[in-house]
Amino acid sequence: MSGSAVSPAALLRGLKPDWLNDPKVWRTEILGGLVVALALIPEAISFSVIAGVDPAIGLFASFTMAVTIAIVGGRPAMISAATGAVALVTAPMNREHGLGYLIATVILAGVFQIALGALGVAKLMRFVPRSVMAGFVNSLAILIFMAQVPEMTDVPWAVYPLMAAGLALMVFFPKITTVVPAPLVSIVILTVITVAAGIAVPTVGDKGELPSSLPVPGLPDVPFTLDTLTTIAPYAFAMALVGLMESLMTAKLVDDITDTRSSKTRESIGQGIANIVTGFFGGMGGCAMIGQTMINVKVSGARTRLSTFLAGAFLMVLCIVFGPVVSDIPMAALVAVMVMVSFTTFDWHSIAPKTLKRMPAGEIAVMAITVAVVVATHNLAIGVVVGSITAMVVFARRVAHLAQVTAVTDPDHATVVYLVTGELFFASSNDLVGQFDYATDPKKVVIDLSAAHIWDASSVAALDAIETKYAQRGKTVEITGLNEPSAHLHGKLSGELTASH
Repeated sequence: MSGSAVSPAALLRGLKPDWLNDPKVWRTEILGGLVVALALIPEAISFSVIAGVDPAIGLFASFTMAVTIAIVGGRPAMISAATGAVALVTAPMNREHGLGYLIATVILAGVFQIALGALGVAKLMRFVPRSVMAGFVNSLAILIFMAQVPEMTDVPWAVYPLMAAGLALMVFFPKITTVVPAPLVSIVILTVITVAAGIAVPTVGDKGELPSSLPVPGLPDVPFTLDTLTTIAPYAFAMALVGLMESLMTAKLVDDITDTRSSKTRESIGQGIANIVTGFFGGMGGCAMIGQTMINVKVSGARTRLSTFLAGAFLMVLCIVFGPVVSDIPMAALVAVMVMVSFTTFDWHSIAPKTLKRMPAGEIAVMAITVAVVVATHNLAIGVVVGSITAMVVFARRVAHLAQVTAVTDPDHATVVYLVTGELFFASSNDLVGQFDYATDPKKVVIDLSAAHIWDASSVAALDAIETKYAQRGKTVEITGLNEPSAHLHGKLSGELTASH
């Protein structure tokens, strides 16, 4: 063998990502993971309440989702855990059939997500317009804030100065140093103050009991029959769609923030694997968490899979080893973190008067409708679907008016040439038939489509209708200037779309 042999240590160094050799990156990722883990605890517990299950089931789900997605996911630094959107979908299953059926639903949803990922559902993300994305981000910020409102109402007066102090620390501490994430500093200082001064305010412990041991894998307690499958399949498919949509939208947002690209197909399949693993460990399932992802990426500055993995690992360590300490964290500290997250998540530029003045009215309407639907339904997936459909309608209406017809009669009045300009599809072709002068035109009519494009059967049917109307008056029509795709479509469908032919 020629050349010098490569040592195992050198080979390992070559396989390791560059950031593993950078202590600064390590510090950012470790502290980012710790802040996310602290913020996950009350969220996971409250989502367990929505799903109607024991708090430990939400915490186990957050642990297994984060650890698994850190390895198999397609978007580094994105946090996946138990979420409100998934809890809302699966809550009726738990209520009507019990925990065993909910866990079976989570596993089947994971299978659906792998199948959808393999089929390329991630490619549909390019049909989500920017105005819907802005609406998604803004509605998300509103939902994160609204979720904190119950923690600010009917509480002891001391909660308010603690929250104000927490917000002030997060605003001003980064001006001193960014070595330690400001949210972590805020949580530690407020916990020390409340415990040392004996201030009676709601704490994490009031939300529910933290688990004292790791989850154990097992099969869901359901009969393995066709009847069970037909019961859980609709809920599993709904959960798969909601989870994928929220995860892919969050991944797209992180791509924009970090100026990097991620594999949406890998992320889709990864979400499925994470939900299957979570189901077998008795968790309630989940998807990407926008609030926690924003803490990790935007506030803490994390960029790698390490922070995601550590968020899950720290979550279990905090619950099992430091349970009594974590239980003493005042909710005011975590609420302040989430309020800060909602404020930084909101796209303030999108509602600035200068931006609104320049934006087309249709795009502003799409953004507003997306926000309104998400806030009304508390479901990001429904808002994105409604927003995207609205955007398509707005686009179709705008493009429909772009098809124009101008007529030029030759000097001897024996021929008239109609020049059609624009895109011909179902919306624009409806008006096309009425733009020709059938009664007074000469015997020969030429329709020049060199500046147009035929997109669908509706346009071919409209051209057939024009030819028929002229033929009824004994006049001939010649269609010229078709580009290759238009000529192919016209040749294939012309004369085949009406019963009279």
